Amino acid sequence: MVNQLFKSVINLFFPETCGGCNVILASNEKIICTLCRHNIPLTNHHLNPQNEAFNKFYGRVDVIHASAFVYFHKKGIVQEMIHNLKYRGHEDIGELLGNWYAEDLATIPKLKSVDCIIPVPLHKRKFNERGYNQVTTFGFALAKRLNLTYTSTILIRKVYAKTQSKKNLLGRSEGIGSTFDVIFTEKDHNKHFLLIDDVITTGATLEACSKALLKIPGAKISIVCMAMAES
Repeated sequence: MVNQLFKSVINLFFPETCGGCNVILASNEKIICTLCRHNIPLTNHHLNPQNEAFNKFYGRVDVIHASAFVYFHKKGIVQEMIHNLKYRGHEDIGELLGNWYAEDLATIPKLKSVDCIIPVPLHKRKFNERGYNQVTTFGFALAKRLNLTYTSTILIRKVYAKTQSKKNLLGRSEGIGSTFDVIFTEKDHNKHFLLIDDVITTGATLEACSKALLKIPGAKISIVCMAMAES
């Protein structure tokens, strides 16, 4: 009762706003408003194994499954949500998307064999600058809902890179092949890893991460992202 009263007083002076459109949330709304929940552009990739995310990696790297939850459009709801998550500390957005998408992912037969979830890692310097990896809460939510482990120590980023969103598509792909590496033991052999990230653009980062993970004997890779840039 006391905590609820304290929260009400805080909200009176600092009202919670929608992560998608920045309007003040109603008392029965959390993280994003009802309108944004209704209008968020779902991909429905889980209904089609040969979806556009999966096809993006065809001929580049062997993946069991690939999908994204929503479409990313410039100046759209998802862009605002991802920016709030990535640059403004709204990690609850990642948890929201993870809990939401887990319901769809649980219906995909090919993901039943996944052993653990691995995030695209930040370089230590980038992590210290930001204070968190923007995909962590997304991964934790997926892991909890799908009854999987979450492991952030196997895949590492060796090279510090400036923010990808400020680069053009060619710039995002250049020199990324040697950026990632893996640290593993025999117990990691023959595992099916679910690699997660925030947004699929060119797919270069996820391709490089997948190739690094495939250095592990018997490894299999699936990819799941919060969003996908729609061309």
